[in-house]
Amino acid sequence: MDATLQDPLVGQVLDGRYRVDARIAVGGMATVYRAVDTRLDRVLALKVMHPTLAADGTFVERFIREAKSVARLAHPNVVQVFDQGTDGSYVYLAMEYVAGCTLRDVLRERGALQPRAALDILEPVLAALGAAHRAGFVHRDMKPENVLIGDDGRVKVADFGLVRAVDTVTNTTGAVLGTVSYLAPEQIEHGVADPRADVYACGVVLHEMLTGQKPHEGESPAQVLYKHLHEDVPPPSAAVPGLPYALDELVMSATARTPEVRPNDAVALLAQAREARAGLSEEQLDAVPPQARAQEHDNAQDRTSVIPRALAVPRPLPVNEDAGDEQVLHRTSRLESPPAAPPRRRPARGRQRLVAVVAALLVVLGVGAGVWYINSGQFTEVPPLLAKTEAQARQELKDAGLGVSVERDYSDTVERGTVIGTDPAAGARIRGNGSVTLRISRGPETVKVPDLQGYRLDKAKSVLKDSGLEPGMVTREFSDDVPKGFVIGSAPAAGTERHAGSAIALTVSQGSPVEVPDVTGEDLDEAKADLEGAGLTVEVSTERVHSEFDAGQVAAQTPDSGSEAAEGDTVTLTLSKGPEMVEVPDVVGRSVDDAKQELKAAGFKVKEDRGLLGLFGDKVKKQSVKGGDTAPKGSTITITIR
Repeated sequence: MDATLQDPLVGQVLDGRYRVDARIAVGGMATVYRAVDTRLDRVLALKVMHPTLAADGTFVERFIREAKSVARLAHPNVVQVFDQGTDGSYVYLAMEYVAGCTLRDVLRERGALQPRAALDILEPVLAALGAAHRAGFVHRDMKPENVLIGDDGRVKVADFGLVRAVDTVTNTTGAVLGTVSYLAPEQIEHGVADPRADVYACGVVLHEMLTGQKPHEGESPAQVLYKHLHEDVPPPSAAVPGLPYALDELVMSATARTPEVRPNDAVALLAQAREARAGLSEEQLDAVPPQARAQEHDNAQDRTSVIPRALAVPRPLPVNEDAGDEQVLHRTSRLESPPAAPPRRRPARGRQRLVAVVAALLVVLGVGAGVWYINSGQFTEVPPLLAKTEAQARQELKDAGLGVSVERDYSDTVERGTVIGTDPAAGARIRGNGSVTLRISRGPETVKVPDLQGYRLDKAKSVLKDSGLEPGMVTREFSDDVPKGFVIGSAPAAGTERHAGSAIALTVSQGSPVEVPDVTGEDLDEAKADLEGAGLTVEVSTERVHSEFDAGQVAAQTPDSGSEAAEGDTVTLTLSKGPEMVEVPDVVGRSVDDAKQELKAAGFKVKEDRGLLGLFGDKVKKQSVKGGDTAPKGSTITITIR
């Protein structure tokens, strides 16, 4: 039976707009449905929060706040958020609908992927994360389930910022294992996550794509968490022999247990991924790992076949189309034709033949030994030494009979004192008495933050880039000392040492604050003159409202009077349509309490006039505006009491 038939939301219309057609998936935080926006007539995905979470006001507030933030993140590889709202007990997000499958579906059906396929998926994921990181977002929950692959081949990242706390992922063992497999050590140990936590998760996902298995597995979440904290992610080549060293280096760089050793964000990791791809041959990119599962079903029905080139089966060897059938059949024969029968010899020459055969064999053996000595015997293969300490690398080379020389260089991704690379590279053949140059990391190159105070914002950004740093978040503050548009300071402060490529936050002056004058009740021209005289810009709203002020006068202003604004900021004025005229109820002869209640309900203020004779009265003798006449809403009606 279709599970969607049992879902009470299927067939309903949320918020009078979104018709729920089918349930797509159920997660730990929400259920996702395919729905139709009846107003715009388009298919979308509707993510509805589970009722237990929707009852938590703090969680809902965070959910809404982050949804609004993510909606501003426009990137072709990010699932877009269109709308957010509530309908009774349902809290929902309306998002872009991606028809296709998830990366988890691909891995489940295909096992390990070819390097080209893995990079074809990884690069758009990093592009999406990079845009988010530079905009101040951290995903915190990168995993194959959140990578969507559309029927048109596009790769998109879902659930930006809409994450659950780590300690809430405790419902079932399977769900826990599915999440903790991608958590960075600092998320587990300290509960903190910055862009480098997303980088770590991407490294784990790449390892899984290349090998078909997660790097750390265990029978319980605790075992997996322990491995993330205390064991390095193994190089993919340990599971897939022959995998290029560049891919090992890419995975190990992204999954370094120390955050400072990893690339700073997804942009930096994307650059490394593209550099690694550029160094691989077509054969290396298209090599099929032994863990890949063959596809027995028709490729036309394969949901994962939409990835361009990525998941294609290996191409067959080319066939010589000009050759005849017989020639094709025998093209792998060692001889062009059967060997001729040896001529008959006289028995008297048999001894000479035997000597000749023995001599020929000796010659062959001698030549073979010489070839072996030239090609193999005197050569040694350079061992893989990436991420080993200098002492460990020296010992391995010594054991292999190779000499050692050392060069040192800065590295943002490799820990100080460990091997960045070798020359010749790992796997290369070198003469047995040859020497290998070790490139040892000095650790990250540090850069002093320049003093940017007094620079215009554009100039400050240029100075940061020239110094090897990146401009970060810009905040604006009022300042009586620093002109508008110029830098007040930076975080971290000038003189602080930071890794090359680090983002530096800037505080920029809005100039001296301007107090917004009160112009309500003024004519439009007069209000404009007052505001522009204070250095502010005026915008008039097209909306008109009833108010106590005459038609054409200012009924309201935004921001309110007394607020602080920067010079040149805009104040929006809403003009009055004049007072709203309301019929006055007839309250003569009514008790005072009833009369006051009825007048106030009609929108009037009430004033009592008791005089000397009405001190102890309880009835309305007359009213200032006769019943049935009209008066401005909000005006005062005086009642005389007897």
